[in-house]
Amino acid sequence: MLKHRQAIIRLLKDDDPETVLLTKNQLAQGGADTIADLRDLLNLDDEEVTFHIRDVLGEIESREAKQRLEVICRGIRTQEELEEACWLLAQVFLPGVEISHYNALLSNWARTLRERMPAGASDLQQTQILTHLMSRELGFHGNSDDYYNVKNSLLPCVIDSRVGIPISLSVLYIAVARRAAVTVEGINLPGHFVVRLGSVLFDPFHEGRMLTPRDCAEILARQSLTLESVHLQTASPRLVLMRMLANLLYIFEGEDDNELHQQMAAWIRLLDPK
Repeated sequence: MLKHRQAIIRLLKDDDPETVLLTKNQLAQGGADTIADLRDLLNLDDEEVTFHIRDVLGEIESREAKQRLEVICRGIRTQEELEEACWLLAQVFLPGVEISHYNALLSNWARTLRERMPAGASDLQQTQILTHLMSRELGFHGNSDDYYNVKNSLLPCVIDSRVGIPISLSVLYIAVARRAAVTVEGINLPGHFVVRLGSVLFDPFHEGRMLTPRDCAEILARQSLTLESVHLQTASPRLVLMRMLANLLYIFEGEDDNELHQQMAAWIRLLDPK
């Protein structure tokens, strides 16, 4: 229970905006240890107080997310850490976002996927079942109309809108498959991130379209590059996160948002300190 609970409520309802702001700043300084008590205040039947408390919780969660993301960037190794980094990134940009809600959705989709997978299914069969669920039934596809929107890189936004960029959609496919004990790997194809299930390459941006090496060569040819075996190697979680942050770095550079640009650059340096 917060000390001076009633006094805090009175201060948050004060007519002086400076008093309210000072109170919120002081509450935010309490950090993660005060989150449970602050959430308790959300049960009050007072829209003004709960509005301010949500702001405070968002500030605390965003700050905590930045600190945790920095730790992950220093030593990311697993798909679980990559997924956690994606949720943390969302908390930085979407203070107050209910990550548990989106985790539950992924688990439900994975349950459906697992139930549909016949024993001994081939790579091709597994790919067809996965892509049918994700693209045909759930409607995930590439956002060609608004490609450089920040929301395309944030998993909660991608889940809500059903659109994203190649790497965010790929990460989503990987996350759902992992929960269903199906291994899907990211492939860091220059200019267009794709995924692979066993021997089958496919493209979440284009509704799970299956790819041949010739298709991949054509993608690279548009960038005046020649397909090499290295281009089809599995991307490590560190490399995937670097590419996600590099996309955001490019967006904020174009928008002249210096603070966010510097934050993305700092995380990238932690991932690749050379």
